[in-house]
Amino acid sequence: MMRFALVLGILLVSMPTINIRAQEVKKNIGIQLWSVRDNMKTDADGTIKQLGNMGYTFIEAAGYADGKFYGMEPQDFKKLLNANGLQFTASHCGKALPEKEDWDTVMAWWDECIEAHAKAGVTYLVQPFMDKKGYGSLADLKRYCDYFNQVGDKCNAKGIRFGYHNHDKEFGEVDGHIRYDYMLKNTDPEKVMFQLDLYWIMVGGKEAAQYFENYPGRFELWHVKDEKELGESGKMDFESVFKLKKKAGMKEIIVEVERYSYEPLVSVKKSLEFLIEASYVN
Repeated sequence: MMRFALVLGILLVSMPTINIRAQEVKKNIGIQLWSVRDNMKTDADGTIKQLGNMGYTFIEAAGYADGKFYGMEPQDFKKLLNANGLQFTASHCGKALPEKEDWDTVMAWWDECIEAHAKAGVTYLVQPFMDKKGYGSLADLKRYCDYFNQVGDKCNAKGIRFGYHNHDKEFGEVDGHIRYDYMLKNTDPEKVMFQLDLYWIMVGGKEAAQYFENYPGRFELWHVKDEKELGESGKMDFESVFKLKKKAGMKEIIVEVERYSYEPLVSVKKSLEFLIEASYVN
């Protein structure tokens, strides 16, 4: 018995140390491909492989045009992602509010766009901008809300959730109304969800927590972003915001890095590691 214990002790001492972090349960965290836009232009396959190896679980595209994603047919792009352990969950694209004479042309564009996203199995289609009309008169902002409701109706018919992504200008006022609040009140929750950018709402001088309280359930997607890499600025209180994720209606979180202290692929890796280390992200 003593000899057995001695041999067992020697075996235990000689065993390699297990990397505990490598054994952690994978967190469901997406990456907005705008963060690595130049890499996607030069080596889409290699970039996707690296993102999958880092531990991201899904992507949000920023490269739709003419029925294709980064020049690939919808099914081919989806296959590339799946082969690297990634899901095609969300996509950014859109059209500015059309004038009356352009309405049918723009609606036809949306039909083609939505069909391509449906073929790729995308869950969320997000418009990330308005043109100057959206930041002009209240009447034009109302037209934008009506427009988004109609696009959302088209998306619903194909099993896709439509949404809008903010920057900071939406938190300015027009005719006594905060634009973002007006949009929340004048879009149909069944047709339009909101992708809240946690950095841009801070730049706009507002607090995400207050919007979660005032408009519960409307913020299904979050862009988790900082000035550069996540946690870099010291200005973002992500923990307090994450405590309200149920009230917000949050379903998915997506990393976006637009400015860098490192090469883009290094920056998005550091940002992912920040969220993996954060106990409040689960």
